Amino acid sequence: MSKKQIEECVRNSMEGYFKDLRGAEPDGMYDMLVRVIEKPLLEVVMAHAEHNQSRAAEWLGLNRNTLRKKLVEHKLLK
Repeated sequence: MSKKQIEECVRNSMEGYFKDLRGAEPDGMYDMLVRVIEKPLLEVVMAHAEHNQSRAAEWLGLNRNTLRKKLVEHKLLK
C-alpha cells in the first residue's frame, strides 16, 4: 500500500466520521485520531520488528525512550 493509498483511506474514514456525526460538531478530534491511529501503528511495527524496540524506534523515527513511553501508554509492553 502506497502513502497515497493510506492518505486516501484516512480521508475516506474522516468523511465517514463526519457523516456519522450528522451535523453535530466534533470535539477533540486531533487527540482522538492520534489515540486511534497510534495503537495499531505501534502494534504492527512492533510485530514486524520482532518486538525489538530499538529497531521499531528507528523505523518510526522516534527516540527509543519515546517509543517505550508510548508502548506503556497503550499497554503494549510484554
